[in-house]
Amino acid sequence: MKLLEGKTAIITGAARGIGRAVAINFAKNGANVAFTDMRVDDNFVSLEKELADLGVKGKGYTSDASNFQQSQELVVKIVEDFGKVDILINNAGITRDTLLMKMTEEQWDLVLTVNLKSAFNLTKAVIGPMMKQRFGSIVNMSSIVGVGGNAAQANYSASKAGMIGLTKSTAKELGSRNIRCNAIAPGFIITDMTAALPEKVIEEWTKSIPMKRGGTADEVANTALFLASDLSSYVSGQVIQVTGAMLI
Repeated sequence: MKLLEGKTAIITGAARGIGRAVAINFAKNGANVAFTDMRVDDNFVSLEKELADLGVKGKGYTSDASNFQQSQELVVKIVEDFGKVDILINNAGITRDTLLMKMTEEQWDLVLTVNLKSAFNLTKAVIGPMMKQRFGSIVNMSSIVGVGGNAAQANYSASKAGMIGLTKSTAKELGSRNIRCNAIAPGFIITDMTAALPEKVIEEWTKSIPMKRGGTADEVANTALFLASDLSSYVSGQVIQVTGAMLI
């Protein structure tokens, strides 16, 4: 039996990286997938095709998750197109890394808006449909640096720590309606973004990981699958670290 058979999932920022891996994993497990990205490009188009090839309904939407009004309109449209929403994966995020003493107000505001406000926007938008059906699973993509902080990432760390607070508060507010909310805190995950780092930086990260390797997007996606499915029906308000035992 497929773990998400008949479910509908919204995944933000899913055209590439971890979001894309989650979308494909969910489709393989029977979910219909609505995904978002800022623009239509080759990754966007190919993901739509890959979802269709897996035999589920998959549709991409261009939407800015950090824009409140766009987010509300997006969920209304998705419910019209798919009939319901059972799962939300708040995955949209960016980095603007620099030392705090050099960080500009714009770099701070942009990262907090894209990473944290977007999670609020989409969560608020799905609450209504999920409360009506008395079911829902929300998964926020945080980060290990949201747990332990990291030099030159004060803005990113703050945004990801904020997602953890949002997660725990949402779980407490919506638990009585059978809506669960959890967070995933990935560590060093090999994606296009991290693969572009200098080889020396990657080596240093790898040395600090007890499992002596970076994680994969698929390993994060498998954790999201667990939290989205009924396998985790009594798991809420939790932060699952996918880090290979790395601590910061």
